[in-house]
Amino acid sequence: MITFRQRIRTAAVALVTVTALAACGGTSGGSANGTIEYWLWDSAQQPGYQKCADAFEKQNPDLKIHISQYGWDAYWSKLTAGFIADTAPDVFTDHLSKFAQYVDLKVLRPLDDLAPTSDIKDGDYQEGLAELWKGQDGKRYGAPKDWDTIAMFYDVAALKAAGVDPADLQSLTWNAQDGGTFEKLVAHLTIDTKGVRGDEPGFDKTSVKTHGLASEGSGGGGWGQTQWSAFTGSAGWQATDKNPWGTRFNLDQPELQDTLGWYFGLVQKGYMASYEEIGGANAIGTDKQIQSGTAAMGLSGSWMISTFTKLTDAAGKKLEIGLAPTPIGPSGKRASMFNGLADSVTTLSKQPESAAKWVKFLSGAECQNIIGQSGVVFPARPAGTDLAIAFNKNERKLDVTPFTQQVKDKTTFLFPVTTNAADIAALMAPRFDAIYIGSEPVDSLTKLNTQLNDLFKVAQ
Repeated sequence: MITFRQRIRTAAVALVTVTALAACGGTSGGSANGTIEYWLWDSAQQPGYQKCADAFEKQNPDLKIHISQYGWDAYWSKLTAGFIADTAPDVFTDHLSKFAQYVDLKVLRPLDDLAPTSDIKDGDYQEGLAELWKGQDGKRYGAPKDWDTIAMFYDVAALKAAGVDPADLQSLTWNAQDGGTFEKLVAHLTIDTKGVRGDEPGFDKTSVKTHGLASEGSGGGGWGQTQWSAFTGSAGWQATDKNPWGTRFNLDQPELQDTLGWYFGLVQKGYMASYEEIGGANAIGTDKQIQSGTAAMGLSGSWMISTFTKLTDAAGKKLEIGLAPTPIGPSGKRASMFNGLADSVTTLSKQPESAAKWVKFLSGAECQNIIGQSGVVFPARPAGTDLAIAFNKNERKLDVTPFTQQVKDKTTFLFPVTTNAADIAALMAPRFDAIYIGSEPVDSLTKLNTQLNDLFKVAQ
C-alpha cells in the first residue's frame, strides 16, 4: 500500500518543488494552541485579510490568526514541504491548478464534515464558483473567496500616439486566417527601432522597440490563462470532454492547433515578443512590458488591476492605463477563462473545527465585503463584487466592465480541473515552450494529447 508520505513525495517531484525547500524558511504549520496558521501568496491581498483576521479575533477571542505570505513559487514549494514534514498550515489559499492534485493525495479535509462549514451554499456565490471546489466524491474541499476573468490592458498614450480611438477596442474581432481587426491593431501598435510601424512599408521585424501585444510565456503551465485561452475559448475549444473532472483531452483538435499557429505566429511577424525577449520560462509580466514601453497592450487577469493602476514611467509619472474586453472570435462571441480561489483546511491541522470556523468567516459576507472595499480582487459573493466595482470606479476612475461583463453575458469558461494535475503540467509546459520557441510544430500537440489521455489509463 502506498503511504501518505509516499504519495506526497511523488507529488513533490511532479510539482518540481522540492529543490526550493532550503530557501523557504518561516513559521511552522498548524498547531493546537488556538493560533490558526493561514497562508496566502498575494502580498496585495494580505492587508485586506489582516482586517478580516482582526474582525474574526474580536468575535472569537479564544482564537488567533497568524497570516504568512510567500511569493507564488515559494508558496507552493513550502506547502508541499509542509505536507511532507508535518508543518503545513491549518488553512491555505488554494488554486484550481493545484486543487485536483491535493484532492488526489487526500491532504484536504472535506468541509462538509466540519460543523462550521457544513452549511456552505453554492447559491451564495457567483454562479459556478462553489461547484468547482467539489471533488469527484461530491464533497466540498474549498470555500470560494474570489473570482477572476481576463481582459486587455493598454497604454493610453501608446494608442493616442497611434491615432487609435479606444472605443474601437470594444468591437475587435480575430480569426486564425488573417487575425482580423485585432491583428491589424496589434500590427499598427508595433514599432521598430527606426519608428516604422508594423503595418507600414519598411518595418523591420528583427529590430522591434515596442511590440503591439505583450506576452506572458507559452501558457503551457496554466492552460494559457493569460496567453491564448481567450482566443481558443472564443474559437469554441474546450480543453477536456467535461469540466470539472474531465477524462479526455482535446489538444488534437484544429480549433486549438489552428489558433495557436496564428497566436505564436505573431512572434514571427514581430508583433509579439519572442521567448528569449521576455526571459524564457521566467517571463516578465505584461505590466512590466507595458511599463517599459516594450509592449503597447496585453492580456492579463483581474487580479492585476491594482498593479497596473500603480505603474509609473521612467520619470516616475503615473501611466494612464485603459481596459478593453477580449476580442470576438470565430464563434461570434468573446471569451474569458473563469477562475477562482478558495480556502482549504489541511488534514494536518490539529484544530480542524477552529480552522473551519476561520474558513467560514473568510467565505462569509463580512470578510468578503472587507476585501471588496479594498478593490484588489472580485470577491466570490455578488455583494463583495459590487463593492470592488465601486472602488475601482470611484477611487481609481477605472471602468472594470471588460472583466465583469463576461460573467454577466455568460461568455466565460471554467479553468480545467482534472486528476493528475501536476503530471499534466509537467508534460505540457516544456511542449508549449518548444512551440513558442519554434523548435516544435503546433501539431506536436497531437502526440501530447495521447500522453495526457494515457495518464488516466495508468491511474485506472
